Amino acid sequence: MKRRHFLSNSAKLGLGLFALGFSGELLAKSYQNIKGNIMNLTQLAKENFEKLFGKNTPELAKTDPEFFSAYVNFAFDEVQAHTKLSQKEQLMLILGALIASGGLSEYKIILKASLKQGVSPAEVKEILYQSTPYVGMGKALEFILATNELFKAENIAMPLAAASTTTRENRAEKGLEIQRKFFGKAIDEGNAAAPAEVKHIRTFLSAHCFGDFYTRRGLELEFRELLTFVFVTALGGADAQVKAHIAGNLNIGNDKSVLISTITALIPYIGYPRSLNALALIEI
Repeated sequence: MKRRHFLSNSAKLGLGLFALGFSGELLAKSYQNIKGNIMNLTQLAKENFEKLFGKNTPELAKTDPEFFSAYVNFAFDEVQAHTKLSQKEQLMLILGALIASGGLSEYKIILKASLKQGVSPAEVKEILYQSTPYVGMGKALEFILATNELFKAENIAMPLAAASTTTRENRAEKGLEIQRKFFGKAIDEGNAAAPAEVKHIRTFLSAHCFGDFYTRRGLELEFRELLTFVFVTALGGADAQVKAHIAGNLNIGNDKSVLISTITALIPYIGYPRSLNALALIEI
């Protein structure tokens, strides 16, 4: 009886050791496969990726190695060769695009990298706040709350310093002044021609969209208009607004090469249809 019990246990132990060895061999092969795919990155892609995200192997590289390699080689090598924007500018505009397109998971990843690369908490909050008139509170709130969670984890004290420069009394006029810088006399002509029942919405645009946000400290006016171009491009279905803000950017000094560089940097995050639509509206 004892002998049978011993033989039974020995058989189980042998089977277990065999399984462990087989499993270990699979794990080793799997690791080599993952490592091989990661090492399949171009040198520039590897350098840029590790600079932003560190040298630890991302989970996506383990579960989807071929996809991961294709994405990183494209976004961190090919795209970088064709954009004139600085890394910081790219990161800030990518954050804006991800808010507008609803890419919350990628936003969290890019946000961590952005803070490490010198994008300030104040700049992040200004991007978030300015997105609200374009994407709506229903979408913006998710990103504000996610940002607050990360700030707490990074021991970034909140609320941040106040950045508003307008009052309830002058916000509409201050906003209108900025609109005129971007769009010239077309703004006053449009306001004058607007039907009576929608004139209040024209006032909303001046006071809220421009007066409450464009006037704030933390981002330069030229960058704010470029950021708005990103919001309306990444939203999709807003061609009239994309065209208007192309004109606004050109009028404020962001030339076609800046706009094309911006779209180039955004392609991995918003896709080709929205990118190509925006390019078509630039009238190259």
